[in-house]
Formats: sequence, C-alpha cells, structure tokens
Amino acid sequence: MKRVKLPFAPGLEIEFVDRDKAIQQVIDWSERGTRFPIVVYGPEGCGKTAWLKQAAEILRERGYEVFYIHPMDKLVYADVSIPSIKEAFLEFAQRAIAENALSQIAWALFDFVRELLKVRKAKVAIIADDVFQAIGLRYAAAYVKGLLNMIEYPLYSYENIVVIVATSEGLSRFEIGRHRWAWMMPMWNMCREGFEELYERIPGPKPSFDDVWSLTGGNPGALASLYMVRWDINKAIKNIITSKRLDAFILSLSTEERKWLLEAVENPDTLLAREKLPLINKLIELNLIVDSITYRDPELWVDQPPPQKDLELGIGKHIAWQTPLHREAVRKALQEASTA
Repeated sequence: MKRVKLPFAPGLEIEFVDRDKAIQQVIDWSERGTRFPIVVYGPEGCGKTAWLKQAAEILRERGYEVFYIHPMDKLVYADVSIPSIKEAFLEFAQRAIAENALSQIAWALFDFVRELLKVRKAKVAIIADDVFQAIGLRYAAAYVKGLLNMIEYPLYSYENIVVIVATSEGLSRFEIGRHRWAWMMPMWNMCREGFEELYERIPGPKPSFDDVWSLTGGNPGALASLYMVRWDINKAIKNIITSKRLDAFILSLSTEERKWLLEAVENPDTLLAREKLPLINKLIELNLIVDSITYRDPELWVDQPPPQKDLELGIGKHIAWQTPLHREAVRKALQEASTA
C-alpha cells in the first residue's frame, strides 16, 4: 500500500504514519461497502484529513472510482476511469471555487456519481471532508440523508459503495445524530508510539518528546502549530485564545460558570451535570472539548480510542479537552479575565 505524503508545514511534507487499525478499517469497508454513511468526528487537528487522503489512496488501489472533496480547503479531485466525467467534475469545482460557491461542490457530487454509474456499474467511494462547514449546519442532516439514499435507493446500480464523511464541528454531530441516517464514529488523537514516529520525522532541534506529548496529547495539528511558532508554547496558547475569541467567551460567562470552567480545567468530567449543559454546548461549539466518549469499545472508534482517563492530558471518562493546549488556553484566558 502506498503511503501518501502530506503537507505538515510550509516546505515540509511527511509521509502518512501509524493509524494501522484505521487503515484496516478502510480495507474492511472496501470489501463489504458501507451500509450507512460513516460520519467521523473528533478533535480539530487529530488527523482526520490525513487519514481520509490515505483512505482515498487505499480505495483507489482496490479498484474504486474515488470522489474526494474538501471544499473549505478548496481541494477536489475525481480519480475515476471515465475521462469526460473526471474533467467535467473538476471544471465544475474550479468554477465554484472561483465564484466562492463552495457549497455547490458538495451538492453537485450527487449528480456526478450518478453520471458515472449511468455509464458503468462500478465500485464508488465518496470521501467528504468538513463538508458541513461549506453547506451550513442546518443542511447537514439533509446532506447525510442524500448520501444514505444514494446507498439505499440508487438511480443506477453499483458494484459496491463506500461513503466516509468527516467533521470537526461538534454541533454537526448533534444535528446528524438526531436521525438514524449515518453511522457515527469518533476518532481520537494519535497513540503515543505513532505520534513519536511523527515527531521523529520533524527536522531540527525540538523539545523532548515527553514535553511535546504532554502539550499536544498526540494531536498532529497541535504539533504542527508548535513547530510553526518554533516551539514557543505561549505563542501557541495565545493563538488559540485569539482565534477562538476566548477572552470574549469568558466575559460572556456568569461568575458561577467561570467557576465551573475552572473546575473543568482540572477535570473535564465535572461538567457532566444538568445545570452545566449550556456551558458544555458552548465549549463544543468552540471546538474546545469532545463529549460522549464514554464507551471505549474499539469497534466503535476509528483507530484507537483514548485512554479511559488521563487528567494530565485533559481526558476524562465522559468528556475530554481536545488537546492539553486547548485546556491551557482556557486556563490562561480565565486567569487574565480574573485580573482584568
């Protein structure tokens, strides 16, 4: 199996590493198809996009006609055997990108898959990355229902079909989860051994692996952020505070909510109380925490589930901070608000 090369930072590409179980899951799906669209969610930067690109390569190697879209990154390709359909799809996508009509790419995907199947009965793979951000949250469930209809009631028959959709937006999971139109699967940050392999491939002087692990919790995106700021932890934390407007978020909270949030910095499971649900929802909306991770059954997860509990990394039994850096950004924002 070819391992794809992925951009890690400007001027630095790194070959896809680890995720052996996740790769095997894609191989299994390629053999039997996906009965429902597989909707994968997890922390920002945990490696969903890298895995999806590797999945596209696996499926291509196994004889699938592959449609891959990542509208928000303006990345679209069709690895299909019908040149006219491939060219038409790419031309359409280029026009949509030029007109900043990214949602059109997501919706047009249905038409191009049908056109392909009209020409030949084939094995088809649809891989959509962060598509809900492009089409809008209110259309997320409708989009997944359309994908399910393509599996259940195709206009033209197919040999096999694999549909994988990934999202970093916690709220989209709520919208989709209200219906039984998809199979929801969480994905966590990399395991320690695989993450160390990624760390070793980064050139130049760097902090010890133990220090990097304690800051990132195995999140490749957090690792890239630290690399980009030359391992300056304060800059990485301030970037999270600024990009997520945590100062304004803290100001919007009541005194009691700030107290709850400070407790959650030490143990995120303290959020699990009825009166704290509005705060949980705000933290999910800001992509600061991941909830509903109670079950660690391996078959329910893409790749490896997180440990049962690791408070040093901000992982509780039911709720976890997306990375230790996210937790530290919240801690710093709370401290600054208290002294303002």
